[in-house]
Amino acid sequence: MPVHEHGAPDAPPVLLVHGVCGHGRRFTDFCAAELAGYRVLCPDLRGHGDAPHEPPWTLEQLAEDLLGVLDAHGLWSAPVVGHSFGALVALHAAALAPDRVSGLALLDPATGIAPEQALVWAEGAWVVRQTRADAVGTQRFDWPTAADAVVEREVDLNWVEGEDGRWRPKYSPAAVATAWSEMCRPVPLPPAGTPTLLVRATREDFVGTQFVRACAALDSFQLAEVDSGHMVTLEAPAEVGALLRGFLGG
Repeated sequence: MPVHEHGAPDAPPVLLVHGVCGHGRRFTDFCAAELAGYRVLCPDLRGHGDAPHEPPWTLEQLAEDLLGVLDAHGLWSAPVVGHSFGALVALHAAALAPDRVSGLALLDPATGIAPEQALVWAEGAWVVRQTRADAVGTQRFDWPTAADAVVEREVDLNWVEGEDGRWRPKYSPAAVATAWSEMCRPVPLPPAGTPTLLVRATREDFVGTQFVRACAALDSFQLAEVDSGHMVTLEAPAEVGALLRGFLGG
């Protein structure tokens, strides 16, 4: 599994996990600006970015893959920061090996996706555009508040031109469709005693209220809200960075 690493090798480690359709290099600017004091490991999840596309793409397998990142980097445990679908992967990793996940920061976790909406998004996972300009337009539609340079960079990192001359995202459409299905499953709660921060974006509705209520009954749980859309590290990086540094102790 490709892992994009930031910070000094002897700095406190953190795993930062992207969401569906994403990739680890998406966090490069955020890590440099907001998590400079940490050794941040940003993997490409199976079926995304430069990672192998072969299944299975279940949350259990992705959680195993995440623990494998710890192994490969000589770490027994680390706090895990997960965005959207990546937060579900982090929760499953904590459920699988609670002693290896020392903390959970859930950035607008996708815990409240309705099956009928998941179906729409899953069936739209197969994306083909005729030109690079069309790919830029699609990315711009998805990220309406992002700077032009950010949109262009995302196309450079996460889209490829095929032999037919058409442009497609790097991710496996089958893996993405599966991810939307996985988001309809019951969500495990953070293990008892695991410090947990949940950051909810106020302009979106990805976080299930039932999940928030269940977490609120746990010890070591914090809820924060940011005035942002779903891409919180892109739209509110300074605010999210401050929350993470406070949670991580930096």
